[in-house]
Amino acid sequence: MKKEDAGAIAKIDAAIAKRPSQIDFEQIVADEVKRAVDASYVAEIRGKIVGFMISYVTYGNFGADRCAWIAMFGVSPKWMGQGIGKRMAEEIFRVYKEKGVTEIFTSVRWDATDVLSFFKTLGFERSNFINLWKKLE
Repeated sequence: MKKEDAGAIAKIDAAIAKRPSQIDFEQIVADEVKRAVDASYVAEIRGKIVGFMISYVTYGNFGADRCAWIAMFGVSPKWMGQGIGKRMAEEIFRVYKEKGVTEIFTSVRWDATDVLSFFKTLGFERSNFINLWKKLE
């Protein structure tokens, strides 16, 4: 992943959400490029970015040892179902395994059954964590 990929990533996010992206991918990608321990990738076909997966390593969060998180991912709707997301995830698994990371987590919206199904096919299971949320006013 390179800083120049942020625009293409934002376009994929907008195409999936069917609305303009509200996420500052320029900042996210710039931060990821600086962190050598993380594994974040884009998938390209014929020089065009068609997918992305952003992940990071955490240390000691809520009692968990060093582990990785897949924070966000997306595949252009035109290219979904072609194994692109699976290949990016498998590469992330390989890299983290080489670095000695033994667990990887992600969060999925309860109503995102397609995303949940995707992660289940990769071997993900429910974890011992429950996500909590509070709106700050």
